[in-house]
Amino acid sequence: MVANSETALIAEIQELKQKHQAVILAHNYQRPELYQVADFIGDSLELARQAQGVASELIIFCGVRFMAETAKILNPERRVILAQPNAGCEMARMITAEALRRRRAELGEVIVVAYVNTPVDVKAEADICCTSANAVKVINSLPEDRAILFVPDKHLAAWVMEQTGRELIPWDGFCYVHAFFTVEDVQRARVEHPGAVIVVHPECPLAVCKAADEVCSTSGMLKLAARYDELVLGTEVGMYERIRLVYPEKRCYPLRRIAVCRNMKLTRLTDVRAALLGQVPEVIIPDEIMRRARLALLRMLEIS
Repeated sequence: MVANSETALIAEIQELKQKHQAVILAHNYQRPELYQVADFIGDSLELARQAQGVASELIIFCGVRFMAETAKILNPERRVILAQPNAGCEMARMITAEALRRRRAELGEVIVVAYVNTPVDVKAEADICCTSANAVKVINSLPEDRAILFVPDKHLAAWVMEQTGRELIPWDGFCYVHAFFTVEDVQRARVEHPGAVIVVHPECPLAVCKAADEVCSTSGMLKLAARYDELVLGTEVGMYERIRLVYPEKRCYPLRRIAVCRNMKLTRLTDVRAALLGQVPEVIIPDEIMRRARLALLRMLEIS
């Protein structure tokens, strides 16, 4: 009965999507049933690029707030709706525009690099944005004689410093899901899955990144799955479902089954239907904040 109900709901969403000429974007960490209605599934950088090229007048976003804000910034003339308005990001809440302005004033002449996992008004205070997929490239593009304040993820900052040899001033933020992983988790996985490639997200602590075989964004994990028959994934468990969808023949295991982002799992098919029916408010961003945040995002996309 549940399966039949879900099938009917998916069919209804497909009809509504066509009726309203909408496009649905979904992050890799979303519930697997949402993959069935999404027009594009990806990581933050992929979704930013996809949003930039969307022709539809209506974008329904299955993810968290900062992602829907990014889609709106890159498509200011289009309607963007976050399917589940309560889906936030714990890391993004660890920084505010006011706190960033204070810190910048303390440091003086500093370049601010904002991870996309930030509120829109924080992006407006930044010189350039980055994602986990392009953070190294972004940092390498910046003048070597300038100090760089990297916000808000201290673990991603540590990994970027390791890869570039550049000194960064990190904010004291983190992703609670990735911060849970330990070197012991990696060691246990090597015993349980001796033939597997262990790949972790750069939001993990630096010691975990160094203990793994590969470190990359979720889009990078999908590419690795094409090359290897067996993987252990040190990221949010939703990525396990994503790889199973694309490569059902691969052997894939989560490094920790309890690595669940509660915000990413808030969105349901019923939320997508409600958004298509006009029952969910649009993402609205003040013009001046939009303009400044857009500059930071476009600088990132030009480098990428």
